[in-house]
Amino acid sequence: MEKKFLTALPVYNEVNSVDAVLNEVKRYSNDILVVDDGSTDGTSDCLAKRDDIRLVTHQQNQGYGAALITAFEYAIENDFQFLVTIDCDGQHEPQRIQNLVLTLEQTGADIASGSRYLEIFDENSQPPAQRRWINQQVTRDLNERLKFNITDAFCGFKAYRVDALKKINVTETGYAMPLELWVQAACAKLKIVEVAVPLIYLDEKRSFGGDLDDAATRLNYYNEVLDRSFRRLPDDCEKLRELAG
Repeated sequence: MEKKFLTALPVYNEVNSVDAVLNEVKRYSNDILVVDDGSTDGTSDCLAKRDDIRLVTHQQNQGYGAALITAFEYAIENDFQFLVTIDCDGQHEPQRIQNLVLTLEQTGADIASGSRYLEIFDENSQPPAQRRWINQQVTRDLNERLKFNITDAFCGFKAYRVDALKKINVTETGYAMPLELWVQAACAKLKIVEVAVPLIYLDEKRSFGGDLDDAATRLNYYNEVLDRSFRRLPDDCEKLRELAG
């Protein structure tokens, strides 16, 4: 039997926030999946004590994108109708989960994507300048090449129609996974709507890890993944593939 919606959290070394975030998510979602992406800081011990979640564990850290791909596969294999993804760092508000699902139901969209730049909320933070600049650059590039009209290329707070996830094949395991997702969504002609969510930064110095903390290196990585995503499109998306340049 098809279940209504699953809320999935990709988690890596979130021992300081994981229990509080899950307790809040539990108020708005009956079915919760945590993908523990090889945590080494005690997060795994916290998760092992909980009996109110579904848990998939990567024995080694594979990357943010890999955790989301695991969530996609789980939602498909377990017959959920919708999947909501929310980060575990406290920067997304769980009380907005059901609104994302409702947006899919009311609009018939395939993806309801949170946007931190669609509206200004009283609780908004000031985004780190380099991160905002990179988001603007990549979002503008996506809109030009895909004929989209989105405002936030990277927000991890999203709801998906699970039948639509069956039409895409995302393979990027790192932080640039959303870029491949957008290209795949365009190829599959998925309907996308944005939903305004607050812009909240609790740790402006949070690391991407390794060389990606350098803004230029991170932007180059995003561009490489975007170009590669165009090149690997199937033949029936030839027109999109030509936009790879």
